Amino acid sequence: MRAIVMGAGIGGLAATLALRRAGVEVTLVEQTPRYTEAGAGIQLAPNATRVLRRLGRLEAVAALSGPPGHLSFRSWSDGTEICRYTLGREVDDAFGAPYLQVHRADLQQALAAAVPAGSVRLGTEVVGIDQDDRSATVTTAHGERLSADLVVAADGIRSAARQWLFGTDEAVFSRTAAYRALLPASEVADLELPDTGIWLGPGRHFVHYWLRRGELLNVVAVFGTETAHESWTERAESGEPLRAFEGWEDGVVQVLTRAGQMYRWGIYTRTPLPRWHIGRVTLLGDSAHAMVPFQAQGAAQAILDAAVLGDCLTDAAPDDVPEALDRYVRRRLAAATGMQARSASAGEEFHLPDGPAARARNARMAAHAAEHRFWSASSAWGTDALEDPAPR
Repeated sequence: MRAIVMGAGIGGLAATLALRRAGVEVTLVEQTPRYTEAGAGIQLAPNATRVLRRLGRLEAVAALSGPPGHLSFRSWSDGTEICRYTLGREVDDAFGAPYLQVHRADLQQALAAAVPAGSVRLGTEVVGIDQDDRSATVTTAHGERLSADLVVAADGIRSAARQWLFGTDEAVFSRTAAYRALLPASEVADLELPDTGIWLGPGRHFVHYWLRRGELLNVVAVFGTETAHESWTERAESGEPLRAFEGWEDGVVQVLTRAGQMYRWGIYTRTPLPRWHIGRVTLLGDSAHAMVPFQAQGAAQAILDAAVLGDCLTDAAPDDVPEALDRYVRRRLAAATGMQARSASAGEEFHLPDGPAARARNARMAAHAAEHRFWSASSAWGTDALEDPAPR
């Protein structure tokens, strides 16, 4: 069995490892000349780290993780704690896998280190896909034609493969954007910040957590807006984040002040699809189900896609590929689409204006925390994608 995986981001690398574990010969093609995962922090709940353990990469990723400790939800104006949950050792004990907070580049490098160099084609842009009953073929910008038994398109939120398969379908702006920055721990040591903090306010929320064994603070300040580019490298105007969060609790303002130059990232999603594959070609990760990050599940869902794809192709013959991809989509589409909706709903809850609705939300959150050790998002953490039977 031979596969071509398009895209060397988190989803594409995880798919490569899962397929190799299933006995598939994989060629990973990536248009950039080197591994260049952009962005900053990423959170990996137990449903994802459980897969990383199966792929033999959990230890490498955990070695570069921040200490998650606890999660504190707070009020925007005065920092009053709404509720608190554990993210530490108790998560591992309860779910059989840890909650990790890592730099995206560290996660990418940990996954890439397990892919043989001879299986990777960097600097290879795919400009077309075609297929017949026996194989699928990608055409590169240099005119090469690479054939395999299946093609996995993990080419991100701006997926060209998605358009080749299903026609024009643009990314959808969520009407939210984020200011992002990384700060050395020494620059915020005097602020007595919680391990992981989420401040909730009208039309905005502010998140921070630690990366690289506590050496860096990852900062994400989310706000509602009518326009923003989907870019990891666009710089915010000087003073813009402080103006957007004017009047917020002093700890938030101090972090934004000390962050200095920040990046401005428009948050986009993709409209749910009724199917992800045609014949021998399938989507995976953000190309299939890009979502807002408000349940910290975007990367996790791509990693789960990879695990299920590998499981469906284990012991499959080349002639079985279309049916195996049917099973993969049946096992993953509803779950990923449901998480898209949950993430969007969480964003709306986070951004309620001051008043009765926000007070009711805070009361619900406090009541939940009084009865549960783990954040409500943990309802997805116990999911083991490989124990979920394929619907018939």
